[in-house]
Amino acid sequence: MQKTNWNYPTTMWVGQDRIKDLNIACRNLNINKPLLVTDKGLANSDIIQNSLSNLKQNSFEVILYSNVIGNPTGTNVNEGVGIYRKNNCDGVIAFGGGSGLDVGKAIAFMSGQHLPIWDFEDVGDNWKKANSNSIAPIIAVPTTAGTGSETGRASVILNEDSGIKKIIFHPKFLPSIVILDPLLTKSLPPDITAATGMDALAHNLEAYCAPGYHPMADGIALEGIRIINNWLLVAVEDGSNIEARMNMLTAASMGSTAFQKGLGAIHSLSHPVNALNNIHHGLSNAIFMPYVLTFNKNAIEKKIVKICEYLEFQNKTFDEFLNWTLNLRKKLKIPHKLADVIEPDKIDIDRLSKMALDDPSTSGNPKKLSLEDMKIMYQHSITGELFK
Repeated sequence: MQKTNWNYPTTMWVGQDRIKDLNIACRNLNINKPLLVTDKGLANSDIIQNSLSNLKQNSFEVILYSNVIGNPTGTNVNEGVGIYRKNNCDGVIAFGGGSGLDVGKAIAFMSGQHLPIWDFEDVGDNWKKANSNSIAPIIAVPTTAGTGSETGRASVILNEDSGIKKIIFHPKFLPSIVILDPLLTKSLPPDITAATGMDALAHNLEAYCAPGYHPMADGIALEGIRIINNWLLVAVEDGSNIEARMNMLTAASMGSTAFQKGLGAIHSLSHPVNALNNIHHGLSNAIFMPYVLTFNKNAIEKKIVKICEYLEFQNKTFDEFLNWTLNLRKKLKIPHKLADVIEPDKIDIDRLSKMALDDPSTSGNPKKLSLEDMKIMYQHSITGELFK
């Protein structure tokens, strides 16, 4: 596989074995003492251990923070900032899936701030409160092909006091160098490959359907959906297929780039479930996808037809795309109902609906949403009945 460098939306080093250039990335950013941030599961893996050895052999004093959990919390960020400051680190390597990347980016950001992290929630111009000159340089190394956090300008962090996931935003959250190496995703099990791949699909799909004029985002999202259509099942069925792994990494980065235009109710419904029930974000996005698609049908049908045309489906109709989505989920062994992953008596629809309505993604939905709309979509996801 050919190695290449991209410079959109940031500097991206792409191809097999590019992880071996991690030490060069540090030198390019004048990082001498990086904090490598990852999750507990990856900490002892060959991927991390080889990267630590690479850095140490090249005279870098690297510090490891690996207490990140699946739906990362403010505590994760605060712990990491404490370690960063205690060891006088001068940059962050955010390493892993969405959790590791989001926490790493947030640590780099908060290392130079004095206000609490929640003061920088993505509301209005909160980001302007930040000391922009004190944000540490960030290198992002994704090991899953889903969130696309490596090309995002925000982190999703759980506020443990409120039980609500918050989107923390600043333009400098965008990493300075991204390393996309398909070998790092080779060992992902099929179920995680499937869930993260559906997360990438949700990003591209909602970005394309979001209202507003943004042809660049639309073009990226369309191509991202095409790549996922061609390669997600291949990556799930044959994890050693490097071409499939590389294409899925690319599609994930494209999704995050595209959703600067906006997201929608798939994410609005997912974030509360992730926060309160600790369900994998990609899995919940996959479950909610057909319910949100059918709810939004009147507002998005023309766009969905365009997707069908671009994917060269035999029938260029909304129903054809819906059936493709349902069949893809079935092949990936994604549950059809929320009640398949959470016991129904543990689903607090009233609380979830209020949280979903207040979620920042809600404003990007093609149809204006009410509290009742959120309740109805949650109810449908429990019973499995799609909107007619």
